[in-house]
Amino acid sequence: MTQPRHARDTSRGRYYSDPAGGPDLVSVTNVIDTAVNKSFALVPWGVKVTVEHVLDNLDAVADRATDDRPALTRELKALHREAKERAADLGDRVHAAAEAHVLGAPVADDLEVRPYADQLRQWLASWGVDLGEHVVATEITCFHRRLGYAGTADLMVWLPTGPGGRLELWLIDYKSSATRPAKSVYPENTLQLAALRYCETVLLPDDTDAPMPRIEKAGVLNLRSRSHALVPMPADRSAHRAFRGALESTRWLHAAASSYPALLPPAAEARPNRKAA
Repeated sequence: MTQPRHARDTSRGRYYSDPAGGPDLVSVTNVIDTAVNKSFALVPWGVKVTVEHVLDNLDAVADRATDDRPALTRELKALHREAKERAADLGDRVHAAAEAHVLGAPVADDLEVRPYADQLRQWLASWGVDLGEHVVATEITCFHRRLGYAGTADLMVWLPTGPGGRLELWLIDYKSSATRPAKSVYPENTLQLAALRYCETVLLPDDTDAPMPRIEKAGVLNLRSRSHALVPMPADRSAHRAFRGALESTRWLHAAASSYPALLPPAAEARPNRKAA
């Protein structure tokens, strides 16, 4: 995962420091990672990664299954973690390339990232986006000090999606994947976008505040190596209320003790004598 400005990783996940000197703010992704159960998707995916590796390497796995079983088991158990780390690294590089392109800065020549960057360019061109005229912000930090959270918005851009082609301000989150269909999204994407949409302020490059722009639409821009899709998400007030519930759960979990003392029976001499009673 990329490291936004003022963000830092802690034992409780990512938090943002406040240049104004206030308390640290929990990150939006930290809240979602802590309070939203993703096992319904991650467990089958992890099984799929492992099974595909075994089927693709049957002879090698069979040769080691008896003589090298403990080491083989460790390697197979690590496969899904390594695949997840590779996907996260690719996502970070795609985000960096997207930000550089939107800012008009040089884009690193990364052969693996190039197809995704090309899809972003195609998407921008298809909507007639003028980078100097229609882009409001990219990779901008958003604060909600009153509720105690912060996050980074990938892109705020004007798109002609209103009645009669009227420009509307969109909040867009990039998602890259080498395997998922271009139109696929997760429910928690709505929580992430709603949390950012209803922040109170954004942080300017000089660390001063500005009011959060009034976002009219929100969506996920899925970037794939050969396709792309902008998927609108219902990041409305009801989604923000759901995020606030996850935020409360995260606060409780982060403040809870990690261990509790066991209850021991009283010493024999301290036990009440029922017969005497």
